[in-house]
Amino acid sequence: MDEPESMAALSLAAREGLDNLIFVVNCNLQRLDGPVRGNGKIIQELESIYRGAGWHVVKVVWAREWDDLLARDADGALVNKMNTTVDGQFQKYVIESGAYIRKDFFGPDRRLQKMVEHLSDDDLKRLRRGGHDYRKLYAAYASAVQMRGAPTVILAKTVKGWTLGGAIEGRNVTHQAKKLSEEELRTFRDRLELPIPDKDIAEGTPNYYHPGKDSEEVQYLLQRRKELGGFVPARRTKHVDVELPRDKFYEEFAKGSKQPVATTMAMVRVIRQLMRDKKLGKRVVPIIPDEARTFGMESLFPQFKIYAARGQLYEPVDAEHLLAYRESQQGQILEEGITEAGSIGSFSAAATSYATHGEPMVPFFTFYSMFGFQRIGDFIWSLGDQRGRGFLLGATYGRTTLNGEGLQHQDGHSLLMSTTNPACLSYDPAFAYEIGVIVKEGLRRMLEEDEDIFYYLALYNEAYPQPPQPDGVEEGILRGLYSIHPAPDGKRHAAQLFGSGTILQQVIRAQQLLAENHDVGAEVWSAISYQQLRVDALESERWNRLHPEEARRQPYVTTQLESKEGPVIAASDSIKATADQVSRWIPNRFIPLGTDGFGRSDSREGLRRHFEVDAEHITIATLSALAESGDVKPEEVTEAIKSYEIDPERISPYFA
Repeated sequence: MDEPESMAALSLAAREGLDNLIFVVNCNLQRLDGPVRGNGKIIQELESIYRGAGWHVVKVVWAREWDDLLARDADGALVNKMNTTVDGQFQKYVIESGAYIRKDFFGPDRRLQKMVEHLSDDDLKRLRRGGHDYRKLYAAYASAVQMRGAPTVILAKTVKGWTLGGAIEGRNVTHQAKKLSEEELRTFRDRLELPIPDKDIAEGTPNYYHPGKDSEEVQYLLQRRKELGGFVPARRTKHVDVELPRDKFYEEFAKGSKQPVATTMAMVRVIRQLMRDKKLGKRVVPIIPDEARTFGMESLFPQFKIYAARGQLYEPVDAEHLLAYRESQQGQILEEGITEAGSIGSFSAAATSYATHGEPMVPFFTFYSMFGFQRIGDFIWSLGDQRGRGFLLGATYGRTTLNGEGLQHQDGHSLLMSTTNPACLSYDPAFAYEIGVIVKEGLRRMLEEDEDIFYYLALYNEAYPQPPQPDGVEEGILRGLYSIHPAPDGKRHAAQLFGSGTILQQVIRAQQLLAENHDVGAEVWSAISYQQLRVDALESERWNRLHPEEARRQPYVTTQLESKEGPVIAASDSIKATADQVSRWIPNRFIPLGTDGFGRSDSREGLRRHFEVDAEHITIATLSALAESGDVKPEEVTEAIKSYEIDPERISPYFA
């Protein structure tokens, strides 16, 4: 419970009125290495937190052996002693004798001494914690299931390693215990009253005890399992036919736009149109960590509304505006507050709804990309482990594109981090039509083919005209690489320029500089997914390794370049290692340009010059590679560096 993620959403459960939710916290007072609150009292701390969050609290602190003592505690001396004894000392009592307990706990107060003078030291040692009293636990559970209006937590005080013997229970090394000695096994048997003979224990091979299929205990367990739906929680999935939007739906994104549009806005348009779809719309779940206006998603508020368990009990300050903040019990948008951890929890619930509820959903979680894989990567790993399906949208991506927000927000590495998750397909689209192709394929694979995958798209907030979709590029988009601008004819030298996301605009401008000023004909490629290129290349290598007598398979990226001339310059708004993933499968000289180093506040032009990913630096990198191969003279590169006003002695951005 020390994890902030364990505590942060408690108030959410109360606000939502989740009175079918019951938590049981096993308060054995210990962490893995020592006490949870050795100098304090964790049960009282948790009680205050849960009550403050609006929960019902049921405490099971002392077993029935204490009932008589508490009944005779007329002046509250015993309760006061219980409340003022810290948890570290209660842990000490677990391993000590009854005599020690008599002296240390009851001894300092004559009233307490008198209260237990009729009890032997063994009796004092047998005063149990409430979490080990089955009657008390039953009473707590019975009370919890009857409570209404709010969730309930049961705080049960226990002993770590209970029944495992004095060498293990209550010790700081309890978590590391791997084996029980013969004496400890006997203690364990006697505590649980198991009919296992000493001979079996002495031989070190005691059988698992079973009370018999007709015993009261087994019949009770069977009845409980029946009411819970089965013996072991099982993942049951069945295909649900969902009619997906036809090709006509995507024409809007394929035709392009002369008006400048950022890829974030293009993605919002895709989501809005999907939500309007008569067949699929009800299954779309937009999830936002309180940044809808940053991403231009407030346009969804009036029509689809924000989900609120109690609806909207007030008139919003912007009620007269077109894009007013609208909450509703029927709202479709999940506004989770500034918590990416909470948002990914909602995303995971929707992403696995096809299995938990038999209803496939399509969640779109839009967040500041810097606060995705870097901040909640563990939850995203769990999402893959749960076989979740949906779209993670890393908005305001790019170390030089999100200008003015310094090193905290400027993300240039989440695309690389996303490649560590086997269930994640990562893309860095530059154009609206690329987004349309990816979403269309994602819906097909996740809803029609029932593939347990999810997508991560890097989205940018830089607006530029969107070109129409060329013919026959769908395969290249999905596989991660395709040519968008052929090399100009009649040039003396050749080169290949890869561009990703917004930096593709710089690559296109570099193509012009190379052609006009340096007699270089460069072909421009959209490198939309180095991850997918790498996965394909690794699979080709594996096939060749395991099928030595079969025809060799070539990686897709290799086949695209094997007939191309000149060096490959790969520029992106990500760190160089992102493009470096495919370097060994590229037959040409390969030079990645990226945004290695901390972000900083500046104009986009200034940042791109600083990180050496602007058109001029792409041009210089191309000329430098051609000089290394002997195609151009080094003096030409030096002259170009001067003409583009690049300082060759400037500190590397990685160390700046």
